[in-house]
Formats: sequence, C-alpha cells, structure tokens
Amino acid sequence: MSFALVTVEHAGRQVACIEVEGRYHALADAPADLALPPDLMAVMAQWPTASDRLARYAQRCVTGGWAASEVRLSTPLQFPGKVLCAGANYYDHLAEMGVPDLRKQAQRLFFFFKPPRNALVGPEAEVDMPLGTRMFDWEVELALVIGRRSRRLTLDNALDAVAAYTVAIDLSARDLNQAPDTFYKLDWVAGKAQDRCCPLGPRLVPAAFIGDPHDLALQLSVNGELKQDARTSGMVFDIREQLVTLSNIMTLDPGDVVLTGTPAGVGFPKRTFLKPGDRVEARIERIGALAVTIGEARP
Repeated sequence: MSFALVTVEHAGRQVACIEVEGRYHALADAPADLALPPDLMAVMAQWPTASDRLARYAQRCVTGGWAASEVRLSTPLQFPGKVLCAGANYYDHLAEMGVPDLRKQAQRLFFFFKPPRNALVGPEAEVDMPLGTRMFDWEVELALVIGRRSRRLTLDNALDAVAAYTVAIDLSARDLNQAPDTFYKLDWVAGKAQDRCCPLGPRLVPAAFIGDPHDLALQLSVNGELKQDARTSGMVFDIREQLVTLSNIMTLDPGDVVLTGTPAGVGFPKRTFLKPGDRVEARIERIGALAVTIGEARP
C-alpha cells in the first residue's frame, strides 16, 4: 500500500502523520510493536528501518485518522539541517537566461543554501515580499530528502541515499541577487535566503513510490496562468550527479533537503514578477500541489 508523510497542525500543535488514501494518521498513534518516531526528522534519521515499519503501519490504517478538513498541512520537515539548491540546472532555463553555450560540458554544477528554520513554509502560507525587491520571481523544483548519512557517494549508489521527494518553490529576489558593481557580481544570500522564501510540501512521497525521478511532469502557475510546464528529464546534471557533487563537498545528513533546479518559464526573462495578492501554485506528478500567496513587504 502506498503512503506519504506529512506534518499537520491539529488542535494547535504540529503532528507528524502518515497519509493513507487521503486521511492522516498520527505516528504517535502507531501500535507499540512498530515503535515509530514522533516526528519526521526522527523518521529520516532511522529511514532504512523506519520505512519498513511505516509500510506496516499503512496496512493497518484502514479506518480512523483525520480528514483533510480537520487539519491544516504544514511544511513536512521541522526542520532539516540543510536546504541545498542547485542553480541553473535545466537546459531550457539556461537558454531563456541567455547562456550562450548550452552544452553540458560548458556548465558547472553549483549550489546555494536557504536557511531551513526561516525559509521553509507549508501549503497555503503567506510569503511576504522581501524588503526592497521589485523582482520577486518564482521557480518550481523537485526536492529530495536524504535518508542516510552520506559522504563520497557514487553514481551507482547516490539514489540509495534518497528517502523521499516533495515539491519546492524557490522564490528569488532577482534584483537583490545582483551585485554588478562588485568583484563577486552576485549576492546569493540577499537574493535567495529571505524569510519564507522556500515553500515545501505538501507531502513527502517515499522514493519507492515515485518511479523514475528523472521523468516527472512539473508545472507552476501564477493566478491560474501556467508559467512553467516541463519534465525533470530536462535537467543538465541529474540527481545522481548532484548528490555525488554535494557529498564530495560535505556530509549529507538524514533530513537534508536538496532542490534540483527549475525549468524555463520564470519571470526574469520577460521582466514579469510577483506582487502582493498573487497566488503561486506548483505541481509535480505523483507528489501533488503546493500553493502560497504573496503578501506585502513588512518592515
């Protein structure tokens, strides 16, 4: 039986749940013989064994649980140690951003960070416009969650480190990202690390239920208008290559999140950007949809 993992708000508290056929069952209510951890970060820390116990719990969740109307979905992981984001990793996105040489060998895989506790928000959150930006942009991304401590991964074993996949929206202040008058040219913190700039969710779908993560449809719309419509097959560097590169730089810990890049259709090339009141909805095949609303900048 397939299942997903979520964190919901119920009766004023955050509750880690297993989602089975549209109903939410608290991990804390699992039978004692399954000994499931009480939160999803703890689940990720035990993923190789916890995934089997979750599968057995899912088989028992034929009745009970909460309906969607009884809870509010939160961002699933509260909170990972690292949120790592691959930059410029789809061929069509490179083209729309004016990169002259689109050959893979002409590209360099690079990453930046988002601050987990401040950046992550869940479905239906309001995201304040960053102060001082006039170029607040959208990016839909397939995100993965690490399920075992990993260092020096190889192309053969990299996907074994992935516990689950989810939907992410990388919200970017493009003007704050630019620093043309300095020697370093780009300011990744100002452009990418603003509060609430990384909606994530609505659920974590175990990798076993995803199939091929390199052949998933992903879309993003703003106020119902389709902006991005592509497949993950358009990545320059696939997920294995990303994890090999990252694990050669640093240790990847259970619960770490990796955003894998965005396809064409962002606002920057057309100089079309988000404004207060806009609704942004991202959707990825086999995972679901994640929507947020843009709010006014707050001093």
